[in-house]
Amino acid sequence: MAGVVDNGANTIFLGGGGPAYGSPQSLLLKYANRHGLIAGATGTGKTVTLQTLAESLSLAGVPVFLADVKGDLAGLSQPGGAEGPLHKPFSERAGQIGLSLDYQAFPVTFWDVWGQKGHPVRTTPAEMGPLLLSRLLDLTDAQEGVMNIAFRVADEEGLALLDLKDLQAMLVWVGQNAADLSLRYGNVSAASVGAIQRALLVLENQGGDSLFGEPALELSDIIRQDASGRGMINILAADKLMQSPRLYATFLLWLLSELFEQLPEVGDPDRPRVAFFFDEAHLLFDGAPKALVEKVEQVARLIRSKGVSLWFISQNPADIPEGVLGQLGNRIQHALRAFTAKDQKALRMAADNYRANPDFDTAEAIQHVGTGEAVTSLLEAKGVPGMVQRTLIRPPFSLIGPASDAERAQVMNASPMALKYGRSMDRESAHELLSRRAEEAAKAKATARAKDTDDLFDMTRDEYRNARRYQPRDEARPERGRSSRSDTMVEAFGKSLARQLGTKSGQAIVRGVLGSLFRGR
Repeated sequence: MAGVVDNGANTIFLGGGGPAYGSPQSLLLKYANRHGLIAGATGTGKTVTLQTLAESLSLAGVPVFLADVKGDLAGLSQPGGAEGPLHKPFSERAGQIGLSLDYQAFPVTFWDVWGQKGHPVRTTPAEMGPLLLSRLLDLTDAQEGVMNIAFRVADEEGLALLDLKDLQAMLVWVGQNAADLSLRYGNVSAASVGAIQRALLVLENQGGDSLFGEPALELSDIIRQDASGRGMINILAADKLMQSPRLYATFLLWLLSELFEQLPEVGDPDRPRVAFFFDEAHLLFDGAPKALVEKVEQVARLIRSKGVSLWFISQNPADIPEGVLGQLGNRIQHALRAFTAKDQKALRMAADNYRANPDFDTAEAIQHVGTGEAVTSLLEAKGVPGMVQRTLIRPPFSLIGPASDAERAQVMNASPMALKYGRSMDRESAHELLSRRAEEAAKAKATARAKDTDDLFDMTRDEYRNARRYQPRDEARPERGRSSRSDTMVEAFGKSLARQLGTKSGQAIVRGVLGSLFRGR
């Protein structure tokens, strides 16, 4: 162990050489927080180099967080062994660089967004924020604006967004109150709200809802040491997470943002407070909005003063934006293959990023280094980039390859994180509060409707009876004359005659009858 970490000089041993190689290469812990790059084609040894660096930093007391994309890094929890197939080549390499193999296991905590291969790692929509959520859901500018409005209103109304159903309920409320909110914050269209809800549904169906909830991950639980003072190595199971690249990238970017916001300034410490390794780093930037890339550049530039060491692992340095690549002072370049004109150009660009060594051509060395070898340039005193060297990377002390399910389970059961994060919780938040408001509004509406009905019949007994009673015709009121069945024939004829006499024709008949009578006399 003393051969790997030199506490007096605050260095960790990365690798060495022999007749065909340069001087031994050591990383100054003081400049480890100037960040680093591990690059190289598939199968050239990037993962083993990452494992070696994680071990060395842990031995120096620096906690580590890394994403296990292929499941190969779980072996850090188990010691390497002399009976393994790689023991002989590792022994030869160790002898060549002047290092004795000290096989050992390292303190490991396993994490998994889905809680299957590690302790559940969760965050809340409130902690992730609208920008990263919009990036995760691939929203348009208009939809991102609606997401910002939802977060703003939730904050003003005291509605905590702690899980996915809280966010969905908040968006429903925003859609129902779109007219009022549009006057205050800008247009809120039903189409935008619906598009966000559909994107959340897709995320939920893919299992992404497991990422949101409580208890949320606390940074202090990954920035810690074991009882012997070794830094804890936190391994995120990312083999399943890689099937959702946007979710993977968003989670890592959230973690980076949380570090930047929560950790205090420590100036220029003698060693990093924590080291993060971002494997498949190109996924962080593929298709990312310009504003988000600029945010990552800003964080990478400023977070070193908070004692955070960032390492980006990718197949080609060209995968990393120039603004971020310029912050990576420590570089380990494994072999790059140049089969096409585009590959040749990328190779030359990679070589141009190193301080030249007059003993060999950098581009030629990058193209021909073997597995386990690399072209390295580490920061020296006063932060000056070291001259590029061909380096044999030291072999790891832990097991290369995955741990068995039983070994993984044993490590997880022994971890104090199992008790803290093993069971999810669902406290009162936006979903519950909005549901209660809706129930109270429905009850108030039903009560008002019942009161209106009661007011309609709010009368005394006599008034109610009189209002419903049939009022017969007044008996004293004279009835219109008409013949009844009891009238005799003579009475009927008389009444008819009397009516006729009241008319002009009746009067004429009377005059005619009387005249004939008088003339006859």
